[in-house]
Amino acid sequence: MHPTLPSRVAAVPVAVLLLTAGCGGAADGDPQAAAPTSAPTSAAPTPTPTPTPTPTQVELPGGGTEVFPGNRLVGFSGAPGSPALGPMTGDLAAATGELREQAAPYGADRRVLPTLELIATTAHPEPGPNGTYATAADDATVQAYLDAARAAGGVLLLGIQPGTGDFLPAVQYYEEWLTQPDVGLALDPEWAVDPGEVPGDVFGSTTGAELDGVSAYLDGLVAANRLPQKVMLYHQLHADIVTGQEALVDRPGVAVVKSVDGIGAAADKVGTYQRVMAGTPPFVHAGFKLFYEEDVRSGPLMTPAEVLALTPQPEYVLYE
Repeated sequence: MHPTLPSRVAAVPVAVLLLTAGCGGAADGDPQAAAPTSAPTSAAPTPTPTPTPTPTQVELPGGGTEVFPGNRLVGFSGAPGSPALGPMTGDLAAATGELREQAAPYGADRRVLPTLELIATTAHPEPGPNGTYATAADDATVQAYLDAARAAGGVLLLGIQPGTGDFLPAVQYYEEWLTQPDVGLALDPEWAVDPGEVPGDVFGSTTGAELDGVSAYLDGLVAANRLPQKVMLYHQLHADIVTGQEALVDRPGVAVVKSVDGIGAAADKVGTYQRVMAGTPPFVHAGFKLFYEEDVRSGPLMTPAEVLALTPQPEYVLYE
């Protein structure tokens, strides 16, 4: 079990639902007392029951309970002491300041929701204590990134690289964090390999059915805790990394996003985006990833205007 977390209601704006309590008047005196002989005995009025208050509905940062279409998520990825995983490392306050600057051009038509994508469960080439070739972040790390996301008025996505394990148990490890209203998921099937394989030696993969199992779990958390929608993002470098995506189900508590992670020159990235997005279920929102180092080896980094010109227009933009 993780330590007690800060109150989710205190951490974010709350949309207070109308709580009415009608209370009927009680009869004066003893209802069994004899009535005057000059008038017939009358029964005491039945008190009106007080309705049970409805639990308050928690909102997302900036308001509302649905992620899209009111928001565009713009994020940095990262992990402690790992600059290669993205700019969200080291001084998190400074990094979130840079994120706000990078995200500003994406806010012409929507509210920008700053997004910190912490690589929380990281795959590696050694089996580790649990034999899954993956290690989970400790609570102090998750708390530090969540504090930074809240200071920026944004959300935290827990990145999951399951190694030789399955996604659902790796996700369930973070359940206490996922009951917070501003914490979602970023699943990375490139790092989900079969037993006997080593992450990094081969490309991993997953299925729409496995992703949908995580979606169903998240939707249950949302309903049980009256949370706003959860972001469930999955990264996809090429079309073969996720098969059977038609098994994904549209659930009210989950905003599903596919982030296309092609690397290289702008023309190559656009081609990858079009191929990977083809056949995506219509309720799955589009995401696009840019690499500060790898992309510029082949030309200039794509500008926000170029990213927003893509079809479909990305609703999540991640920088690594």
